[in-house]
Amino acid sequence: MLTECLDALAIKPDGIYIDVTFGGGGHSRAILDQLGQTGKLLAFDQDADARANAEAINDKRLTFIPTNFRNIKRFLRLYGVKQVDGILADLGISSHQIDTPDRGFATRFDADLDMRMNQEATISAREVVNNGTEAELHKILGMYGEITNARTVASALVAARANRPMRTVNDLKAAIQRFAPRGKENKFYAQVFQAIRIEVNEELAVLEEFLTQVPEVLKPGGRLVVMSYHSLEDRLVKNFINKGKFHGEVDKDLYGNELKPLQAVTRKPVEATEDEISRNPRARSAKLRVAEK
Repeated sequence: MLTECLDALAIKPDGIYIDVTFGGGGHSRAILDQLGQTGKLLAFDQDADARANAEAINDKRLTFIPTNFRNIKRFLRLYGVKQVDGILADLGISSHQIDTPDRGFATRFDADLDMRMNQEATISAREVVNNGTEAELHKILGMYGEITNARTVASALVAARANRPMRTVNDLKAAIQRFAPRGKENKFYAQVFQAIRIEVNEELAVLEEFLTQVPEVLKPGGRLVVMSYHSLEDRLVKNFINKGKFHGEVDKDLYGNELKPLQAVTRKPVEATEDEISRNPRARSAKLRVAEK
């Protein structure tokens, strides 16, 4: 959904923009193509592979910031930037991370149980599945993976590690394979891996911290463009845009005016076309939301 993202940003040639999920650099390159010589792009990513990708772009308009985008306001201050014209966030796991077998993100490759987006982080998927209590695993699988038999699967993980620690992707899959619905095994594994990955990387907490900083970082008229891939992320983005907070009803002043920092540009999320889905199956679950300060 590259074109939709760029259109939503409404890029000004002399503007300042942020790509908070640099990854392989595809979005950043496209933004740079639309910027003039005085435009600027700041790109955030905590992944060392992303840093290497950024170093391959020889463009003085690009500043790469090697940190999690939960730190957006603090690091912009360090770089002398007060407010920007647009922010793009392509949430979740990057295609590069999925397609790199030894990162442990994908169910189709055997590898160490890792799933860390920041490879210097101390907690990996191995620690989560081998050290979490049954109650903690039940909560992680139920909340983040939306797995219907989360309690049973959590119990199975605890039983499996009692024999020997789970160290690899295949160890994890073997421990839970008998609970996978017939014909829907891949979806089941994907849900389990999503849940563990979200826990490892604190993805929902990171998203909340980021969104609460956006109104202060955006200039008046600046755009926030967020692409999410599962309902948990999309719900947080939708609520913050529509209500200015993540839970409850929108606050109002004494005159009944809604108190929220952003206004939705699109009433419903933008979704990928059938043509794009045929070329990129991951786009099937993508929801793009756009807001303006």
